[in-house]
Amino acid sequence: MGRETGFIDIGRKTAEKIDVATRLGGYGEIYKDMAEEELRQQASRCMECGVPFCHNFGCPLGNVIPEWNDLAFRGRWREAIDLLHSTNNFPEITGRICPAMCESACTVGIGDQPVAIRQNEQAIIERAFSEGWVVPLPPKKETGKSVAVVGSGPAGMAAAQQLRRVGHKVTLFEKHDRLGGILRYGIPDFKLEKRVIDRRFEQITAEGVEVETGVDVGKDVSADYLRKRYDAVCLCVGAGQPRDLPVPGRQATGIHFAMPFLIQQNRRVAGLPISEEEISAKGKHVVIIGGGDTGSDCLGTSLRQGAASVQQMEILPKPPEGLNVLTPWPHYPNILRTSTSHEEGGRRQWSVCTKNFQQRDGRVVGLEGVEVEWSTDESGRHVMTEKPDSRFEMEADLVLLSMGFVHPVHEGLLDQMKLHYDGRGNVDVGSDWATEVPGVFAAGDATSGAWLVVNAIAAGRAMARAVDVYLMGETALPEQPPIRGR
Repeated sequence: MGRETGFIDIGRKTAEKIDVATRLGGYGEIYKDMAEEELRQQASRCMECGVPFCHNFGCPLGNVIPEWNDLAFRGRWREAIDLLHSTNNFPEITGRICPAMCESACTVGIGDQPVAIRQNEQAIIERAFSEGWVVPLPPKKETGKSVAVVGSGPAGMAAAQQLRRVGHKVTLFEKHDRLGGILRYGIPDFKLEKRVIDRRFEQITAEGVEVETGVDVGKDVSADYLRKRYDAVCLCVGAGQPRDLPVPGRQATGIHFAMPFLIQQNRRVAGLPISEEEISAKGKHVVIIGGGDTGSDCLGTSLRQGAASVQQMEILPKPPEGLNVLTPWPHYPNILRTSTSHEEGGRRQWSVCTKNFQQRDGRVVGLEGVEVEWSTDESGRHVMTEKPDSRFEMEADLVLLSMGFVHPVHEGLLDQMKLHYDGRGNVDVGSDWATEVPGVFAAGDATSGAWLVVNAIAAGRAMARAVDVYLMGETALPEQPPIRGR
């Protein structure tokens, strides 16, 4: 362990944020750098407990957190990144946008503030990049087998890199014009600057992964073509079917799903053209329906675009602040969370339901909603009822629907593959990530529904191992820990 009394002598400290006024003036990442000595002190807070719940319960990747915290404290950064990379292909991504379930499971957090694990993870990988330690790792020999990976989000990235490193010829297909999937176009630059994924793709392509961007598999390339040309096919297409809100007035102009709004802004930041009608919050009264991370991203983006006002609405009740006895340690707690976007402005409202959209000349001008109450019936099922005399109206000339995703898009590739879907419409796979179609595998949000980036990376790694076994009868790729909730 770093220091025997580190977690007692040193308090938790995280990187300072750029002030709100400054960060609202642009789209860059909002955290300042920390000095190396401060980072090493934070790493020394890890107590290396006997049963490290952070990595055997809190981390889907199974990161060996106490060991690389100790190496970081001792300044052995090269060893730390080698250990971190042994379980996580992209710590620069999880170190920025993972919700850090490992910190919720940190033993120090039982009676004090947990170790700043995510920050330490990011510090290790950024040190590695600055020192030039992140280099291509091409295979030592070729297997003669070929694999198509469809989708270049976190699951597809991880699968492609793992499969290439054991010698398979890998082609990575992406329907957008640039690689990264949801990392590229779904997550704002103020959370994840695209230079971060660009430099990792430089490594992946240098290792020999072939890339086909702007190819919508199932439309530009058929499923049959893929199956005939490649020895295995990996589907990492994400959960792209958004949940709609079928209430009167839904078809009014000015009501959009969240993803097109976020994609357009990411394209603007990158200096890329926008072919469809532009969606902008500038000068508008914005209502975001949905209280999750994507809704928060819409809020931060709307504020930067110069919205007149921003309101975020959630149908579920407001979570408890600070402690929730229903989700005790080491579980990831269901508590009120204030994102950096929430710190910047806007207003949040819970336990409200949209009844209809008001329109004028075909454009949305407002909405009517009602307050709701939640209870539990005799079977334990949650029941929502409307509160009497609680109807309200709200001005809105831009509405962003951010209520999550129901399942992957079936039309096109998945239906062409004649895949079986589970009860929620996700691609049904076995414990070996194989579909019922021989040689076709799937992982990530396409099989689980919208989940976390860290889960997608873990699933991509696990699927790559299963594909290698399918192709070769054995594998040298590491076994992944079971992904809880799968």
